[in-house]
Amino acid sequence: MRATEPRVNIIETSVLSDDWYTLKKTTFDYLRRDNTWQRQSRETYDRGNGATILLFNRERQTVVLTRQFRFPAFVNNHHGMLIETAAGLLDDASPEERIRAEVEEETGYRIQHVEKVFEAFMSPGSVTEKLYFFIADYDDSLKTGKGGGLEDEGEDIEVLELPLDEALSMIRTGEIVDGKTIMLLQHAALRRAMANATGQSVSASADC
Repeated sequence: MRATEPRVNIIETSVLSDDWYTLKKTTFDYLRRDNTWQRQSRETYDRGNGATILLFNRERQTVVLTRQFRFPAFVNNHHGMLIETAAGLLDDASPEERIRAEVEEETGYRIQHVEKVFEAFMSPGSVTEKLYFFIADYDDSLKTGKGGGLEDEGEDIEVLELPLDEALSMIRTGEIVDGKTIMLLQHAALRRAMANATGQSVSASADC
């Protein structure tokens, strides 16, 4: 929320929790469309911004994804093992710098050229986080390690290489339910469809 926003007048902010990330409660006056002010109160969870990336091999039409346990999904009646694109918080790094490091930690691929495709707020009703979405080409020559994440951070990540069509089918069957992953897989499918329609080559990445 910008302090200069003329439709919002912040009255009071208090910190409810500052353990792993920061949970705040804010009371503010909001100028409605009918030009009347209404007092509201909202809780916001600030975990910083993040980045995520889809590795795509356009010759083989395959993608690299990860599978790991997510406790919040587990407590919402899911088994908790989510199939996802590699992702991580920026931690004061640029999105491009951070996603290169994160994808190597999680998947073992050292990617130099990434293409930013869009930005999105994933849960704007309560979470401040904005995600930067990337896509990049990969092949076997870029594999430098086994991936798996950092054990001291509690990560236990399985690396998956799947045909793009199979991954898209897993959205329909409910095997892939992670929002960022669905968005990037659909982006790749749309890009492929557009390339097929125009007869152009599908390049997944560009120099940054």
